[in-house]
Amino acid sequence: MPSAPVIPDSLAALLSLLRPCFTAPSFDTFGWLVVGFISQVGERTVCGMWQAAGLAGVFHHSRAHGFFAAARWSPDELGLRLAGLLVAQLVPAGEPLRLALDDTLFHRSGRKVFGAFLHHDPQAGAGPRVGFGNCWVVLGLIVHLPCLARPLFLPLLFRLYRPSREGAPRPSRPQLGRELVDLLQARFPRRRIELLADAAYASRACRGLPREVTLTMRLRRDAALYAPAPPRTGRRGRPRKKGARLPTLAAAADAPGAGWREVRLVRYGKSAAVRLPTIDCLWYGVPGEQPVRVVLVREGKRKAGFDVALVTTDMEASPEQVVARYTGRWAIEVGFQEARQALGVGEARNRTEKAVLRTVPFGMLCQSLTVAWYALNGEAEEDVRRRRLSAPWYRQKRRPSSADMLAALRREIVSAEYTQGPPREGRSAETTQPMPHSARPAA
Repeated sequence: MPSAPVIPDSLAALLSLLRPCFTAPSFDTFGWLVVGFISQVGERTVCGMWQAAGLAGVFHHSRAHGFFAAARWSPDELGLRLAGLLVAQLVPAGEPLRLALDDTLFHRSGRKVFGAFLHHDPQAGAGPRVGFGNCWVVLGLIVHLPCLARPLFLPLLFRLYRPSREGAPRPSRPQLGRELVDLLQARFPRRRIELLADAAYASRACRGLPREVTLTMRLRRDAALYAPAPPRTGRRGRPRKKGARLPTLAAAADAPGAGWREVRLVRYGKSAAVRLPTIDCLWYGVPGEQPVRVVLVREGKRKAGFDVALVTTDMEASPEQVVARYTGRWAIEVGFQEARQALGVGEARNRTEKAVLRTVPFGMLCQSLTVAWYALNGEAEEDVRRRRLSAPWYRQKRRPSSADMLAALRREIVSAEYTQGPPREGRSAETTQPMPHSARPAA
């Protein structure tokens, strides 16, 4: 029987916790594809993963394609089980779960790719900012590792967004995001959740969030804000649900007695002085009758107006906490970039519905698995030392990067291949005849 790839004991122990999500044959294939996806330094197509795992010519590649297109497993179940592992290992007991919600576009080509449409692409260059591909709504966990100064985003749950067409109404991005939040909240019903989202997710889908979930997002400058509902008058008829319309945010910022006060905050690794006032009101168009707290941020030497407006449903949070909390949302943008650049998520070329719905979630869950493995087994000081030896001009490096974590796991996989694995059938344990010079590939 052909030999299977050798999975390091440290990674195998982590993957074994996900075994209940698969059948026995699918779990073996899952482990091999994880090794292949992480080991591959070229294109992360399905065949590329299979080749990097050392299975090309050992098992037929249809097994890898069938894992995505036909096998019985659910990305939701896998993400929720992985969430339980990450929360248990990386979030202190009693601390709230900080989640980030956003969407990202993975470019595709071809008319037969399932769920591929033209979408707004903020990363496009000059010209129309549109791109053709699959748009994914992603919900993940923001964690802080002791060896890092910045937060990390770990993707967990995913939904493919498809625009509505005539006769085919489909959920919007905020509705898909709400579906993901409800799934994760049901997995941790007693944990407090701090949800961070962009202004694009401000919709009525935010209404009726569970009491344990608070929402913090950026507020549009033209948002319609209202005073709290006045007390009942005792007259017949339905009582008012909101008070009078408040002035615009620009007018409120420049009004006498706005309550600006200067504080010093650490954001994005830098300390800066900002001025913050707050407005407790109703944002009736989005969360309905739930009260919200608006925080205006004025930076530098600006004398009028404001730079950023934030809104939160957490009425107990101070303005400093709201601003510091929202700055952590930037980790999701960094996570999307690392998923594309370092890990090659979205490079698979499959087209059928099930395969498309599983391949990108698989790649982004491998990103979360890499961080989980490093948090349990990584050696940050040694990785920084190794990196500074290879790049002595990089003097300011003090902490490992996500690329260092990925490289450390690759070294572990290669080490296991040489120290634990017997030679595969059909391969010589030792090379006895050198390759002729004429047969060697050109440099």
